[in-house]
Amino acid sequence: MNSVEDKVVGTTVRLFDGLDDIALAVGHFRVSVLDVLTWSVVAVGLFLVFKMSLWSVKRLIRRASRFDAAQGLLAEKIASIVIFAIVFFIGIDLVGFDLSSLAFFSGALGLAVGFGLQKTFGNFIAGLILLMDRSVKPGDVIVVNDYFGAISKIGTRAVSMITRDGKEFLIPNELLMTETVENWSYSSKNVRIQIPVGVSYNSDLKRVEEILIECTAACNRVLKNPKPNVWLKEFGDNSVNFEIQAWIRDPESGVGNVRSEVLKAIWWAFKDEGIEIPFPQRDVHLKSVPDGMAMRERG
Repeated sequence: MNSVEDKVVGTTVRLFDGLDDIALAVGHFRVSVLDVLTWSVVAVGLFLVFKMSLWSVKRLIRRASRFDAAQGLLAEKIASIVIFAIVFFIGIDLVGFDLSSLAFFSGALGLAVGFGLQKTFGNFIAGLILLMDRSVKPGDVIVVNDYFGAISKIGTRAVSMITRDGKEFLIPNELLMTETVENWSYSSKNVRIQIPVGVSYNSDLKRVEEILIECTAACNRVLKNPKPNVWLKEFGDNSVNFEIQAWIRDPESGVGNVRSEVLKAIWWAFKDEGIEIPFPQRDVHLKSVPDGMAMRERG
């Protein structure tokens, strides 16, 4: 039995020695097939350790009730960086890799990071800052460059924003740091919307105001507190113009559908009350007619 084990051990040693003899040397730097295989096995093992550790930490963070969405995401980002650094240096130690052998390439690597990865690194830092100051967070409704949507994810490079059309925009983190961002739910999710309505000059303005309030308050998404309000905005060319001001708490569900529901209710209420919604009309008054034209008209 011992002889069989000795043969296996001897064969394994010779195999390892053979793999170590197949090598590439550049100056003081030498790498063999055995080194590559060793690094590969260590890399796979450390990758699995990294994924399992990160999964465990994320599970603990998500189960912690004291973290909100933004704080939890920030904690996950920091945890992933720390775990990656620990696993990286453990791997360097296990393979016995001499970092001083890469000194020749450090300058070129620094230039590559400085020029090629400058934007990537900037977006990464900007993402961490956004999570720390909580200016935007998952679930917020924002407007960027006329695009309206809800933030679904804050990633390492970009923020994912889903519009009401179901389109998903990836906005670089740096853009949210340098451009003006309209956040509808920064300190509160309550959003006020304005709905313009015009009526005829022959209308009973007091009754019009009552109808506007009733129809707006009947909408399920309109808040009862603060209650909706109606302002007489102006006396227009063809109509008396009112503006309804109402509050909602769920802007991520859309604003146009609230306006549509309120306006349809107002339409039918005006029909029942006989209140006219005017449209542009023009009356032409002829003060004088040229004699030649008058003669032709008579003829």
